[in-house]
Amino acid sequence: MTTTGSTDTAARRTVHLAVYDTLADWETGHATAGLATHGHRVVTVAARPGPVTTMAGLRLLPDITLDELRPEDSALLILPGAAAWEQGEELVPFAAAARRFTEAGTPVAAICGAVSGLAREGLLDDRAHTGAAPQALAAAGYAGGAHYRDTDAVTDRGLITAGPTDPEAFAREIFGLLGVFPPEVLDAWFRLFSASDAGAYPVLAAHQQAVAA
Repeated sequence: MTTTGSTDTAARRTVHLAVYDTLADWETGHATAGLATHGHRVVTVAARPGPVTTMAGLRLLPDITLDELRPEDSALLILPGAAAWEQGEELVPFAAAARRFTEAGTPVAAICGAVSGLAREGLLDDRAHTGAAPQALAAAGYAGGAHYRDTDAVTDRGLITAGPTDPEAFAREIFGLLGVFPPEVLDAWFRLFSASDAGAYPVLAAHQQAVAA
């Protein structure tokens, strides 16, 4: 029998990654690899059964479909960018899922074109956020232009946004939100992967040794 406590623990350790055709492969790799190697389970979710094909031509077989996705079963919903965000209404159900998550108090992280999708859904009208460029989001016809921040990534009330050239900052915000690393280790991780700062490596190595001990 599964107890409520064990179910809650599983939800806190489960992160859902949306997958769809034309998904931008480079945008979530740091985040998902870091989560998977530090105690989280990454579950892929698609609109329907069957494989999806990423921008690089990789075929992914999703674990679940959108109709099975529930905020209470998740610690975070990650929405990658994709050309499909700008091509019709195909990905609107993922933006609607993000609304359900935010209304339930479960965090959402969006990068690149997915940020535009959230803008069209109205989720950025009253939240600080960033994205590819303010002009790109203005084209979404949203009311949140005054809350745009010209920076690599932003977290506001459980919603993370980032532009397409900042996958490391996107991962940093996700790791910080979920408490994957202590602050000084998170800073070292970001310096190493975003700037190849060799001085950051000993901090990460010491942390890994302490965790393994």
